[in-house]
Parts: sequence; structure tokens; C-alpha cells
Amino acid sequence: MKTFTSRLGIEHPIIQGPFGGGLSSVRLAASVSDSGGLGSFGAHHLSPMQMREVIRDLRTATRNPFNINLWVSRHDSGAERMTVTHHEHGLRQFASVYERLGIAAPPIEPPDNFSFEQQAEVILDLRPAMFSFVFGIPDTEILRNCARRGILTAGAATTLEEAAALDEAGVDMIVATGSDAGGHRPSFLRPAEDSLTGTFSLLPQVRKITRRPVIAAGGIAEASGIKAAFQLGADAVQIGTAFLACEESNCPPPHREALFTPASARTRLSRRFTGRLARFMDSPLLEELENSAHPALPFPLQAAFNRPVKMEGVLRGDAALLSLYAGQAAPLIHHRRVKELMRELIAALP
Repeated sequence: MKTFTSRLGIEHPIIQGPFGGGLSSVRLAASVSDSGGLGSFGAHHLSPMQMREVIRDLRTATRNPFNINLWVSRHDSGAERMTVTHHEHGLRQFASVYERLGIAAPPIEPPDNFSFEQQAEVILDLRPAMFSFVFGIPDTEILRNCARRGILTAGAATTLEEAAALDEAGVDMIVATGSDAGGHRPSFLRPAEDSLTGTFSLLPQVRKITRRPVIAAGGIAEASGIKAAFQLGADAVQIGTAFLACEESNCPPPHREALFTPASARTRLSRRFTGRLARFMDSPLLEELENSAHPALPFPLQAAFNRPVKMEGVLRGDAALLSLYAGQAAPLIHHRRVKELMRELIAALP
């Protein structure tokens, strides 16, 4: 544990899970880092110029180390751009939702004009303390350049097979992320539906095959989860939903409040909000989309059709219209501020 913290230059082996889709915030990441952990910012949706702005803002907000997270695979096969056929299929899924809400369907928009490799160049140039990634393994040259620049790398594994691949690739740390975690299942060797191993089953398996630091992620929201993770061999823990619920995050208020209700105990895995498998709180909207006779589009095309619904939910303050990301440990959440949450987590460290 001391080796892990000393390598990163942090005080406590607690990492805030990075959130994509605009849920990350500079304030949250800086607050975690200032509390002695490692704050994170999910930047997969940002252009290289926007990434530079965020990293600059983070360095203004905190003097301590932080992590920037990217997605190696930024789109599914066949989803590089929206076609007329894709648009028609998306409308078949969402037409009744748009009509009920009185909102317009999204237009056919051009794809992003940047790549993962261009985003990675920003990482190499600006050198955050940690560069974490999901949905794959970066090119060997990117990993080598990170090592040359003193940037620690951490890759996410949802299976033992993926952990072995990351170990062989030479990443500095492996995030063993279990299926109980909230958000996307970042599997990259097999379909996500075939890679559903719980954190406390996956963690000791990964521990046995690597000498690299292992970070436990998923199903951890308070003291008992921290203790269990370290007993099973974790060098650090990564916590998502409990930090998402803090007021410092960019979580929409209706989503945040929903995390403190009994409804947070009901989560499900679905591709219907983004096109990639992710864990959300259950809702009538998600049930309606799951029951659609039309298949979900691949990522990120499916997300484009859900975006107007999310925006309407934010405008109305209606949690029923939001993509309510939540892990299975959400019912254990009880803190609303980073300092209070960190105080409990730190007290539980061995």
C-alpha cells in the first residue's frame, strides 16, 4: 500500500472513479486529491483542446496528483458515423418517447473529428500523474512514451483474461473492475455480457497472476468494502457511485437525490441508453426501451438518440428521464460531501 501511494505521490490509496458523459467535474477531482486520494476526470468525450483546458483547470484547482481517463475504443464496429439507416432505426426506438415529451429527434451529425491517439498526445504532452484507460489497451508506443515521461498507466480488466493481457502489455497498474460497478462495463476481449464477474471474485484471481499493483473497483462505497478489498489483496480501491453522489460532482441534482432513495437498490445492465452495456438504476423509461421490438444501435449512435431525453430530464428536474448510473453498492451511500466520505474511507484503511 505504501509503495502504491509513494509511486503516485498521494497520501491514501483511494481513487475516485472517472465519470464520462459530463458527470466528472474539476471540483470533484480536486477535492478528492486535496483530501489525500487521487481525483479523476473522465475525458473520453472531450476534444484534445477541451482536454487541455480541463487539465489546466485541474492544475489550478489542486497542487496534488490527479488521473485522466480515456476510452481506447471510442466507437463500436460499424458506428464510425451515423447513416440514414441508423437514423431510421433509432427513431423506431425513440419516436414514442419524443412524442410524449414534445421534443425533437436528433439530426444526423458528423462524427467527432478527433481520435483516441490524438487525445493520448495531450496526455503525453501535459503529463498527469496517472493515465487510466478502459475498453482496450493503448498501442505499445503510447505506453512506452508514458513510461518515459513518468506517467503511470492503469488499465481496466473485467476478466482474468483481460488482466493477463494488461499485465503482458506492461501497464503499471491493473484496475480489477467487477460487474457490480456502476457505469459501463469496459470489456475488450469478449462481449461484456460474457464478462460479468463480481469484484470480490475477480480481485483475488487477478492478484494471483500479477505482481503489479491491483486496484479494486465495483461494489465499494464505505468502510466494510474498503476492508474486504484489502483483505483480498488490493493495493488500492477505486470508488465511483459514492463520489458521484457528492455535491462536488457534476451529477444532475435529480440523479443525485435518486441515489439516496430505496430505488437505488434496483439496478440493471443495459445497452439501451448508450449502446454499450452499463449498469443503471431501473426506471420506467429503461423498461420501455428494453421492451422495444427494435434493437439498440451500437455505441455511440444509441447515445445520440438518448441525449435529447437526458437533456429534457435535466431541464425538467425529472430523474425518470435520466440515465441513472449506479453501482450495486449504492444503498450503502450516506455522504453528500467529499471530505465526509474521504474521512470514513481513510479511517477504514489497514
